[in-house]
Order: sequence, then C-alpha cells, then structure tokens
Amino acid sequence: MKTLIKNAKIVNEGKIFSGDILIENDRISKISEGISGERAERIIEANGKLLLPGIIDDQVHFREPGLTHKGNIATESRAAIAGGVTSFIDQPNTLPNTVTQKLLEQKYQLAKGNSYANYGFMMGGTNDNIEELLKTNPKNVPAIKLFLGSSTGNMLVDNPKTLEEIFTRVPMLICVHAEDESTIKRNTEEFISRYGEDIPMEYHHLIRSEEACYRSSSSAVKLAERTGARLHVFHISTEKETSIFRSDVPLVEKKITAEVCIHHLHFTSDDYKEKGTLIKWNPAIKTTEDKEGLWKALLEDRIDVIATDHAPHTLEEKQNVYTKSPSGGPLVQHSLQVMLEYYKKGKISLERIVEKMAHNPAILFRIEKRGFIREGYKADLVIVDMEAETTVSRENILYSCGWSPLDGKKFHSKVTHTFVNGHLAYEKGKFSTERCGEGLLYSGI
Repeated sequence: MKTLIKNAKIVNEGKIFSGDILIENDRISKISEGISGERAERIIEANGKLLLPGIIDDQVHFREPGLTHKGNIATESRAAIAGGVTSFIDQPNTLPNTVTQKLLEQKYQLAKGNSYANYGFMMGGTNDNIEELLKTNPKNVPAIKLFLGSSTGNMLVDNPKTLEEIFTRVPMLICVHAEDESTIKRNTEEFISRYGEDIPMEYHHLIRSEEACYRSSSSAVKLAERTGARLHVFHISTEKETSIFRSDVPLVEKKITAEVCIHHLHFTSDDYKEKGTLIKWNPAIKTTEDKEGLWKALLEDRIDVIATDHAPHTLEEKQNVYTKSPSGGPLVQHSLQVMLEYYKKGKISLERIVEKMAHNPAILFRIEKRGFIREGYKADLVIVDMEAETTVSRENILYSCGWSPLDGKKFHSKVTHTFVNGHLAYEKGKFSTERCGEGLLYSGI
C-alpha cells in the first residue's frame, strides 16, 4: 500500500523544511519538496502540520507479565502511539523478573501481535546470573539492565565483585538505575524514626538524595572507565551528576551516556505539596536548581536522551502512606506534548526535541532503520497539530491505571496521526484494530 503525506513541516536531522513523504508498505520510499504523479491509495494533507520521526522511549515499564492490574503491553503501547511514541524499550522488573533467556523470550512472545508500537526488552542482571547475561543476543536485545539501587521490584545488584565481572565481561551496552542503597537506607531509617510510616512527601528527595544519586552514578562511571564497558545511566535527577558526563565528543563515539526523564524536567520538589505521592519516583524529583541544571546539561549535550520511565500503578496503590506507596507514574502518552510546551516557551528547539527523543535513542542503542526520516527507513512517523489545545482529563487518559500526574494540564499541541511500520495506527483519536508493532533490531556490539 502507498500513502502520500503532502505539505508537511518536516523536522529531521537538525533541519525544518516543507515537503512530501511517500510511504510504500512499511518504508519511507521518497522524500521531496513536492511529490507528484504517484498513485497512492491514501493521501493525507498535512497543511503545514509538523511531521516528526516516531519517538523512541528507551525506558518504560509496561508491567507484563505478572503486574497486569497496573497495565499491560497492549494498553500502554496503545497510549504510547496516541502520544507519538512508536517504539519502546521495556525494563526487566516484571514478575517474574526477566533474568533468564527463557523469560526474556517469553516477553518477546507476549508482545508479538499484541503491541501497537515497536518493542524491545532489556535483559536484567542480578548478583548471580552472569552466565545468562553472556548468552544475550545483541542483534535482538537492546541492553543489559542493572538496578544499583533498589526500586520497584527485587533486582538489586550490590556485590562489587559481581559488578566488576559484569562490566568486564559483558560486551553489550549496560544501562543502570544508579542510587546508593546504603545512603537511602540510612536516610529512610532517620525519617521513619521522626515520622513513622507516614513520612511527608516533601522529604522524598532528601531520602533518595543528591548524595545517593551522585555516589552511585559516579561510581558506575568510574567502573565503566576502568573496564571499558559501554554505560548508559538512566534518569539523572541532580545537577551535580551532570558534571560527570562529557559533551566534547559526538554521541556515536561516546561510551558513557546519560538520560533525563520528563518528570525531572517538568516537576520540582515544590510540587510535592500539591501532587503528593502521584509524583513519587525513584530517583526522586529534586529541587528547582536541579531541574535547571538538568536542562542546562541537556542543551549542552552532556545528557543525550529524553525518556519517560513510564511506570503505572493503580491510584489505590499510589494513595498509600509514603512507605507503602510505590514509586513511578504513567507518562508515555504525554511526553512529546510536554516537550512541545517547552518549545513554545522558547526553552528548546524542535530540532533538539527530535534529536533527544528519536535520533539519539536510535544511535545509542544502534537500532536499525528507525529514529530518522530517511528513504529506506521504516515509516515510523508522527503528525502534530501545533495549533490544537487539549487538556489532560480522566476522560482522555488512555493508561490502564486511569490517572496521570498531569491531570488538568493544558497542552497547545496534539498528535493527529501516528504511523507504525507504514501502518496508520492512530488517526484523530481513533485506533486501528491491527497491532503492527515489531521487535526492534540492532546492529549489535
């Protein structure tokens, strides 16, 4: 099937230009200022709307298997494509934890024919599964994931000898959740002694503190430098951490990289008073100064990728007292809209948004034929109306959990069309009945 998109404002590889795009089956076959003479079964008149490469979210928790009362691959990938996210990489702290090749393959089978978006699943490391990690195929699996601080799930890797061995022997990209466990335990005990189980939320960023984050991330970077490992540090949350990452080499040459999440760019610790446990994440949302430091590092290319850490829980679970409320929240439907608001405020350019949310994840994870608008690449594309207004509400939230920390937020943009592998998966609020997501492929080590 051929689809012709006419008169779009294309944002790609540092340029913005008006043009047409021809899609044939699952690929972009032609990009031109004007395409004529083509017989296309579908013609979409963009009328100057933005046309972007599909967003690649490198860190989500879609909760399947084992935690499907919170969400599943179908529901969360459906929400993702409504927000312009055409590919996601899911984390291993499901139930059971994805720590063997057999369990990893089972997750891929769950997604096959079930996901609206393209998918990848990380292999999880533990203190005793090094041999399983070494069996991982880098052509089909994006990375190894290590939790250096305990979070939702039970996958803490805290044995220094094990870490040394993983960083030395595993040739694949290693992604880490970096928080120092001993620091968090000490801080938690101190605040429980003062407040009991119902610790006020405004202390969360003092429990999962700057010290906890910096100690762990800087230690991981030093280990990677010593062993030569490829390291990607997830969800940097403090200004201090940004000082350990480089901006003087292009991403394709970097062996140590960093990511920031939407919530750390959008909220601050001042928002705990209003939002409470709804914005409880690990690592914690920090101060206004930290937020501004993250933005500075992002724009200076010390931080390479923007992601969500989409991690839904039921509202009932989140409304528990501090010590019993799980960390994480749903964001994948609204991540692009959040960043486009900052574009409208003059904080970041459209070109940089596309770079950090589409191009760079594709480069970092060596994803084949995605992340760019190029002839011959997979047709993962998003059309955005920059003049539309939408307000987040319970009626239009698509997450299985039914809530969002952005409830009531007004956006001045709207995704109107999402193509996944050339298939029009989402159009003006309506979803295709077909689920055309494919497993992502990678160029390997």
